[in-house]
Amino acid sequence: MLVHPDAPRPVFRTVLVLLALLNLVALGARLWPWPAALHLGGSSSTAIAPVICLAAYVVLALWIGSARAQADRRRLLQAATFGVAGGAMLIGMVGLASLQVPEGYSAHIPLQMILAGIAVLLWGIAAARMTRAGRRVGFAVVGGLWSAMVSSLLACTALLAGTYAALTPDLAADPWGPLQRKLIGPDSTQPLAHALNAATAFLIVGPIAGCVAGALFGLVFRRRKPRS
Repeated sequence: MLVHPDAPRPVFRTVLVLLALLNLVALGARLWPWPAALHLGGSSSTAIAPVICLAAYVVLALWIGSARAQADRRRLLQAATFGVAGGAMLIGMVGLASLQVPEGYSAHIPLQMILAGIAVLLWGIAAARMTRAGRRVGFAVVGGLWSAMVSSLLACTALLAGTYAALTPDLAADPWGPLQRKLIGPDSTQPLAHALNAATAFLIVGPIAGCVAGALFGLVFRRRKPRS
C-alpha cells in the first residue's frame, strides 16, 4: 500500500498515548481497592502522583505530536527512537535495583548513574540533531522533552510490571529499611510504595532532564550562520 507523500508522518504519539493509558489501567488494577490505596505509604500522594503524571503525559503527547510540518514530525520520530534507547538504559537501572547482592544496593549505584547519564546523553543528542538540521533551540528543547518522555514512560512500565512480577527490591535488605518502614508503611506495602515513588520520580525528573539536555545540546551544537 502506497503512502501519499503529503500524509502526516508518524511521531510515536499513538504508541506513547497508548502506553500511558496502559500504565494507567495497570496502576488502577494494582491499587484496587482504591480507598485503601489512598493511604498507601501513609500518604495519598504515593498513589495519586503517578496517576497525575501519566495523565499529563497523555496531554503532552497529544499536544507535541500534533506538529504539522513534515520535517518537524520526522525529527520528533528520530527523537523518539533515541528515547527508546534511553528507555533501555532506565530499564537497566530498574533491573539493577532488583538484584540481591551481599554488599547491598549501593554496589550498583555507580552503574545505575552511568546508565542514567547515557540516557540523558541520548536525549541531548536527539536535541542536537534538531538544531544541526536548522531548527531553533526551542524546538530542540521539545525534542529533548519528547525523547525523555518516551524513556521515562518505558521505565515506569518496567516498574509497574515489577509490582506484579516481584521485580521491585525487598527493602528488608536495605540498611535504611527500618526508617523506610516508618515512612512508607507496613512490610506488605513497602515494595509497591517504593515502586510507585520511583515511577513518579522517573516521570517527573526525566522530562526536566530532557528539557535541560535539549537546551544545552541545542545551544552548543546549533548550526552557525556564515559570516557575511
